[in-house]
Amino acid sequence: MPLVTSNRNLFQALALLTCSAFLFSLMGVCIRYASHTVDNPTIVFFRNFVGLFIFLPLIFKQGTGFFKTEKIWMHTWRAVIGLIAMYGFFYAIAHLKLSNAMVFTYSSPIFIPLIAWLFLKEKITKSMFLAAAIGLIGVIFVAKPDAGMFNQMSVIGLGASFLAAMAFVTVRALTSTESPEKIVFYFCLIGTLISMVPMFWLWRPYLWTELGFLICAGLLANISQIFMSNAYKLAPAGQIGPVNYIAIIFAGIWGFMFWREMPDQYSLMGFALILTAIVLCSPLVQKRSAR
Repeated sequence: MPLVTSNRNLFQALALLTCSAFLFSLMGVCIRYASHTVDNPTIVFFRNFVGLFIFLPLIFKQGTGFFKTEKIWMHTWRAVIGLIAMYGFFYAIAHLKLSNAMVFTYSSPIFIPLIAWLFLKEKITKSMFLAAAIGLIGVIFVAKPDAGMFNQMSVIGLGASFLAAMAFVTVRALTSTESPEKIVFYFCLIGTLISMVPMFWLWRPYLWTELGFLICAGLLANISQIFMSNAYKLAPAGQIGPVNYIAIIFAGIWGFMFWREMPDQYSLMGFALILTAIVLCSPLVQKRSAR
């Protein structure tokens, strides 16, 4: 019975993380459109501020009990590193093809098993390492560092990726005592307070279309975060992290649909490798590797 329960939880975690990646890729579309006329600090602020309104029904229902937490410093740490990663990621979306921007952010599963092992003492199996390695190769095929891998954009992108991995692992640690809704709420609250400072100096009246993209981006991002937090509550971060790679495939589809960004043969090979990395996260493979 424990094995069946474990497998069911793993399947649920994989499904939740796939939904999270899908919503996050849609958020990337909204960010891309908004970034045509709106500055990066304002986009980051709205992404966090809008998310607070999602939790109003819970706050009204649970009252002050909803705010109770014994891990405020861990929430703060997660918010700070996640916010820095967000600034880098949104900057990449504004200046790169959507799929390539997603590549930088979703290369974070490369770092997740190691960080989870160092900080959470989670076991690393051979299939986890193999999934991360194959996913990395797929990322390189999709990104195709033809413009120079070691430039300012790559430093920003990979730095954001590493910080995002640390944030994901912190979420996994928080789920031991905190609900997914509370984790996302504190991220939005602290992120709003911090991002309010740089946004204040750039404030201006916004068009309705701009507000529409900003609000949609905030809603999609925070619903995606709730899915992700629930996924990490069901399974170890290092075990399911590579599933995040599927967001790159979603981004490639949106890039073609909205901007006619055509994938070449290397991108298609990369997508295939990324899918292989996801398969290696399946319960059957994880079960065999644990023997």
